[in-house]
Amino acid sequence: MNDAHKIALSKVPEVTLGFWIIKILATTLGETGGDAVSMSMHLGYAIGTIIFFGVFAAAVIVQVRASKFNPYVYWLTIVATTTVGTTMADFADRSLGIGYAGGTSLLLIALMASLAIWRWSEGTVSVNSVSTPRVETFYWVTILFSQTLGTALGDWMAGTNGLGFGGGAFVFGAALVLVAILYFFTNVSRVTLFWAAFILTRPLGATVGDLLDKPHALGGLALSRYYASAVLVAAMLALIVAIPQRPGMHPKAG
Repeated sequence: MNDAHKIALSKVPEVTLGFWIIKILATTLGETGGDAVSMSMHLGYAIGTIIFFGVFAAAVIVQVRASKFNPYVYWLTIVATTTVGTTMADFADRSLGIGYAGGTSLLLIALMASLAIWRWSEGTVSVNSVSTPRVETFYWVTILFSQTLGTALGDWMAGTNGLGFGGGAFVFGAALVLVAILYFFTNVSRVTLFWAAFILTRPLGATVGDLLDKPHALGGLALSRYYASAVLVAAMLALIVAIPQRPGMHPKAG
């Protein structure tokens, strides 16, 4: 299969500024939506994880079976990874009692293992290669681990290190700016920079989501999780409609 054919069959969107804006909104929604189910509805992290993992599994099946790129299915699957990532990370950090450092370390190992197995199997972890069901499975497993890691990392940075939600968001935002500088002004591997940015958007969204819905006593704005989630969903849908969503034109392997 030649490169042009792979791009034609790709079911992941072109990576543009619009992609990153929607991704940050999706990760923020994952935090407020996950907290709404596990905390506001008082279902707990374990039940929340079961619910969201079911949604994630169903969304991935639809996404993998789809014959072509569908922006609504793709972003629904991304949101599903962020919500289940939120509850999974909270369950590991708090319910299992391994703490932020333990949860972050465990998830980092899982993410690195996922990327290593993907590269060993396919020879690359570039999103250019997401054109078959097998590669797409690697893609979504890796994204699930990256989203869960991002939640744990965001909580660790904001809580343990005393930065607060606003401070944590600033740190991760600055890290994303650094990745952008490396992208535009250096020859650092585009694949490496893509995954670095993809991972960093999750703790940014996690800290922003916590800033929106956590109580004043914890440094949040105490907004309704349901209201914040609804606004984020509306913003995402508006951007998906307004910004052309097309497959292909991904960062080159390197």
